[in-house]
Amino acid sequence: MSSLLKLALLMDKISQTLGKLAAWAVLSAALISAGNAFVRYGFDISSNGWLEIQWYMFAATVMLGAPIVLKLNEHVRVDIIYAKLGGKGPVLVDLFGLIFFLLPVMVLLIYFSWPLFLKMLLTGEMSQNAGGLIRWPAMMLLPLGFSLMLLQGLSEIVKRVAFLQGSYNMDIHYEKPVQ
Repeated sequence: MSSLLKLALLMDKISQTLGKLAAWAVLSAALISAGNAFVRYGFDISSNGWLEIQWYMFAATVMLGAPIVLKLNEHVRVDIIYAKLGGKGPVLVDLFGLIFFLLPVMVLLIYFSWPLFLKMLLTGEMSQNAGGLIRWPAMMLLPLGFSLMLLQGLSEIVKRVAFLQGSYNMDIHYEKPVQ
């Protein structure tokens, strides 16, 4: 179990790094948006490429940032049952959700998004908008992001199993979000 736990902790570090990259993508999208608005309304100059790069930055924010949200235990869940559980209950609920929901859905999404990415990459598909960008970089974020979520999900499973075995100490405190 220690080698799996080491891999899980390595995945956590990768997710943290990608989370920082996602944060920079938010800043980049905001600056590009502001700059684009300034140029458009100040100088009456516009480019669809600048609009599309904002979408790419947003895609990077979501797809690269999702694994760190899972790692930090800040993802969406149904609080009705989870908040009332004590002891090892939340860990068992997490394991159930990770194994029976997250992993199968991520595998399915990778399965469906990979061929779309390959098609766009091989054909060099371009945006139909004048001055638009190539599409494969944005589409690549789908199978990449889903794969990273799958790996982070596996990391979370390993850590929770290790916690239940008493070989890993994790904070299982859960604070119900303000409604």
